[in-house]
Amino acid sequence: MRAIWKGAVSFGLVSIAVKLYSATEEKDIRFHQVHRDDGGRIRYKRTCQVCGEEVSYDDIAKGYDIGGGEMVILTDSDFAELPLTTSRAIDVLEFVPAEQVDPILYNKAYFLEPEGAATKPYVLLRDALADSERVAIVKVALRQREQLATLRVREGVLLLNTMLWPDEVRTPDFGFLDEDLKIRPPELAMASSLIDSMAGEFAPDAFTDDYRAALQEVIDAKVEGREVVQPEEVEEAPAAAVDLMAALKASVERAKAARGEEPERVGGEPTPITSARSAQKAAKAPAKKAAEKKAAAKKATGAGAGGGAKKAAPKKAAEKAAPEKKAAKKAAPKKAARKTA
Repeated sequence: MRAIWKGAVSFGLVSIAVKLYSATEEKDIRFHQVHRDDGGRIRYKRTCQVCGEEVSYDDIAKGYDIGGGEMVILTDSDFAELPLTTSRAIDVLEFVPAEQVDPILYNKAYFLEPEGAATKPYVLLRDALADSERVAIVKVALRQREQLATLRVREGVLLLNTMLWPDEVRTPDFGFLDEDLKIRPPELAMASSLIDSMAGEFAPDAFTDDYRAALQEVIDAKVEGREVVQPEEVEEAPAAAVDLMAALKASVERAKAARGEEPERVGGEPTPITSARSAQKAAKAPAKKAAEKKAAAKKATGAGAGGGAKKAAPKKAAEKAAPEKKAAKKAAPKKAARKTA
């Protein structure tokens, strides 16, 4: 990491020399604007709207629009006269409970590293701050701007969180805030049940930026010259909710099913999911009974056919033996007549 600022933490009469480092970094994939035909980079010229000439950085100043087409021009010397623009101090103002600082005020985070012989007072402030279970409210000038910030301990290092000023936080002004909406106790209870069923311990590493990973895959595929195969993602169509309570009940059961828990009936009434399962079972029952009945009939038919064959066999044998017996009777008198003669 590269230090972006050097200064000192002013803690009473103690001054602690520190270096400032960005504690976070954005992982967004950045692109350049290029010409579609040849891939050439697109450059923009800084031109004056009045004279049309290209302007160098040395000739650029800051202008404040006061309306009516009039502009007040401020130069570097004007900014140099402002307080704290060159100050290198982080002034500790007070120590407050961390829960009293609204998270909406937090802006950017920076690590503080002790410099030179400031390690011992740095560690002293760190340990005392950790034992107090409070955060330090400080003022610091960064990038030509005075900022409110907090100092707290994170993983054994002092962390500076710059903050927005109170007048930089917008006040919500929406129409529904003036509406007289009544929430029924059963709905509130069901919503609380849903929250409980989805409760867990926050583990930041469990969450990933799927879009960035997919975009990187597309870029890698372009580099390697291979075809990108995008698997079709099958999404479950959400069931139409009859009302708010039905949607909440279904959500509770889905959350429990995801955790491997058995769905329960809430208030003794079937939920949309259990009702759907019951309907599926009811629809399968007649088909199952019909299949069993058909199998039984087929078995009975087969057994009847087998018995008839056994009975028909002796009869056929008897019919075959009868002509032979008659032929023997006819042959006997003829043989006897020959003997007499």
